[in-house]
Amino acid sequence: MNFRPIARNAIAVALTAILLCLNSGCTVKKVRKLDVSAVARPEMHHLVGITTKKGEEVKFDLPGAKVEQGVIKAKVNSADYSIAMQDVQRLWVEMQGVSASRSIGLAAAIVVGAAAALAIVLLIAIALKQSCPFVYSWDGTRYVFDAEPYGGAITRGLERDDYAELEHLREQDGLYRLLLTNEVDETQYTNLMELLVVDHASGSRAVTNEAGNIRAFTGIQPLAAARDREGNDLLPWLEATDRKIWEPDAVAGPGGNLRQEVILTFAKPAGVTHVNLLANAATGLWGSYMIKRMVELNGRDSYKYLASLDKDPAAVRYLHVLGEREGMYRLPVEVEEETGWVARGTLPPGGPLLAEDRAIPLDVSRAIGNQLRIRLRPAAGFWALNSFQIAHGKGEAPLVNSVAASSARTSEGKDVLAVLAAADNRYYPMPMMTDRAEVTFPAPPRKVGLDRTVFLHSRGWYQLHLRDNSAPDLSALNRLRSVPGAAVRFAADRFTEWQRGDGPLGRQR
Repeated sequence: MNFRPIARNAIAVALTAILLCLNSGCTVKKVRKLDVSAVARPEMHHLVGITTKKGEEVKFDLPGAKVEQGVIKAKVNSADYSIAMQDVQRLWVEMQGVSASRSIGLAAAIVVGAAAALAIVLLIAIALKQSCPFVYSWDGTRYVFDAEPYGGAITRGLERDDYAELEHLREQDGLYRLLLTNEVDETQYTNLMELLVVDHASGSRAVTNEAGNIRAFTGIQPLAAARDREGNDLLPWLEATDRKIWEPDAVAGPGGNLRQEVILTFAKPAGVTHVNLLANAATGLWGSYMIKRMVELNGRDSYKYLASLDKDPAAVRYLHVLGEREGMYRLPVEVEEETGWVARGTLPPGGPLLAEDRAIPLDVSRAIGNQLRIRLRPAAGFWALNSFQIAHGKGEAPLVNSVAASSARTSEGKDVLAVLAAADNRYYPMPMMTDRAEVTFPAPPRKVGLDRTVFLHSRGWYQLHLRDNSAPDLSALNRLRSVPGAAVRFAADRFTEWQRGDGPLGRQR
């Protein structure tokens, strides 16, 4: 299958499923710690490839690889292949299951962390992911994991619209089919689901910005250079949307700095004043997990705190400002000008499991010389960066057809079409990790001579399932809100605890 990069900052090394093992009848097995030999249906999970620390991509022959005493062993093009786990940056795992008699396919990645043990499994990735439903697209033969909308909207006051390209979606019998599932310990409230069917000039690329403004771009320019603060070459990691994803751990760099630095360099022809940065990136999995950990500092008042955000727009604005200021859940995009680095746009959050393409318009009229240099300063452990390109100009306006769903039915047979039809006060709630709904859309006739790209426009929010009955940690809360860098340091300290085997995740090892 074709792999879509899935940003995962788990520190776990596990050779069981990256997500939940699905059995027939739309049920989800209980999440629990397993080793490879304990997987109930090992034929459904395959270690199909790796990315090495040198940035090499290796795809294994089926049925995939095995791990023996810290060494991955597999066949590659029918020849024996082996590599020490310590030389691997990322594992690629494929999972298959069935739902409502239709097969499901999911490809995911696990980042190999320094403290991970081979016996750790399934638990970590799903335990760390703390956001949003999964959307699977019907590709003509099976459902494929294709979108992960409205991540970070942890209360109704943070409800938001989301736009995701459905690159696996294929028309069959005049219909597009989606499967919406809850596979995380939270209650998800979906308000709207519609398709944006985009027909654009052949050879052009349709990309949306954060607000759902879709443009078609041609003449897209690649990265010329990419380096971090220490001068390390990041070009192999950031030049293409592939399995090489730059996602460092939540640890301090040289000098104890918890803000990383990435300098992107592009050619800039004379006269170019506006560009779109085409970014494929996502919130890191550790960053996603920190959403819940920071909320839990409110202890038994956590639900009260979240409810207060629903009635306090100023508090919501402050959260967005904090996330951007710290480089955690929104990332300033700075352009080098004569006066120094100037923020000209922001990289929005997403994921954490799927990295989406986003177009970020930038004014580069004051950039220096014939090069465009862009700086990103992500908080350590909060971002997974896959690729960056530049499109000159503002792009062309394609034909966009908004398509409403024609049916929406849950696995229990309940009709939820009406509640998903518009952005209003009606929601489809999914409180259980077995909840799912199949949603179908009529496929508009194709336009002769044009390419087609389909986006999902959805809207919603989700409620974390919190069980901390302790007293609020007022000291920590005040520090996070008032001290620059304190939130990132909090995340790094939790990561260190995890490495030592301390804390909630560590105790489950």
